[in-house]
Amino acid sequence: MNAFISRLLSILIFACLGSVLLWHYFTHRDPALSHPNGVNQKPARSNGVAASGPLSVQQKPAKRNQVIDRLIASYSTSWKKHEKNFQFYRSLLGNKCNAISAAVVTQRNSPTGTNITFDADKKKILEVTPALYNLFPKETPFIKAPLDTCAVVGNGGILTNSSCGKQIDSASYVIRCNLPPLKNRHEKDAGSKSNIVTANPSILMQKYSSLNERRRSFVEDVRLYGNALILLPAFSYRQNTAVSLRALYALEDFGYNGPQAVFFNPAYLSNLKEFWHTQGIRAMRLSTGIMMVSLALELCNNVHLYGFWPFSVHPYTYQQITNHYYDNQPVNHRVHAMPAEFEALLNLHNKGVIHLHIGECTN
Repeated sequence: MNAFISRLLSILIFACLGSVLLWHYFTHRDPALSHPNGVNQKPARSNGVAASGPLSVQQKPAKRNQVIDRLIASYSTSWKKHEKNFQFYRSLLGNKCNAISAAVVTQRNSPTGTNITFDADKKKILEVTPALYNLFPKETPFIKAPLDTCAVVGNGGILTNSSCGKQIDSASYVIRCNLPPLKNRHEKDAGSKSNIVTANPSILMQKYSSLNERRRSFVEDVRLYGNALILLPAFSYRQNTAVSLRALYALEDFGYNGPQAVFFNPAYLSNLKEFWHTQGIRAMRLSTGIMMVSLALELCNNVHLYGFWPFSVHPYTYQQITNHYYDNQPVNHRVHAMPAEFEALLNLHNKGVIHLHIGECTN
């Protein structure tokens, strides 16, 4: 009897140990093994852009490094402008989008009685009334185009400790995104000169209470940009319109000779989205950064990019970097396809169309 009980206990102990081992295996195995090819990532198209969705930077370090290594290996460090390629892409964009006359809503392209169709909310149509018409500039603000050199400044954490400020400010025209801070510790890396600054209405809603209360702090903050154009997507989503109009009123009421608010033309943004769709970018919405690069390609004869790096790891040191050079607010990859956009820009860099600066500036 005692021998039988001993054998029974032994069987139970081995069964329990086997269950534990099986549980440990299935709950701790490499997720990549769940993919039939051993890679837990969607396949790439022939142009090197992921078949759908952005490349994740939250992968294991080895996989993340392989993605970055591939990009940096294809990055041409001895850049030289290729005039024929530059003119080809400028012509493509100009024929499709015509930024010089159409990027901004003006009295010329949107007279009284015109119906404005929102680019992100196609069901929303707004008629241009005489009151609204009087808020638009008479002519395009880009009448002096083409300009010589444009610096398009993204807000990526790659700008931190880059010492690119002086190089950025040496450009004849500087374009910035989403009301970034510049002074004090940021000026050395990001510069201070500004000719266009975009303003995402979500920033106005969150930081300035949709400008429903005191507006002076907003006006004081944007004076940082001198006489720059403050470019707002007033006719993208219906909730953007009222707050964008209040931004314009605030600048008119308090701004004196400071920044001037103008509005993106939604027809231009729709055409721009279609253009980049043909180039492999199928995001819900283009990022402000690639919108500004597109604008610069039509406005400027030489286009330089700074602060464009969509990953949370430095391309050379593999150290963690913040999402922005001034904070670490997360990027909404469900709306934007930032890595796919970066690959498209890297392709233009390697073709000598734009000069994409990555890492530190040496002069």
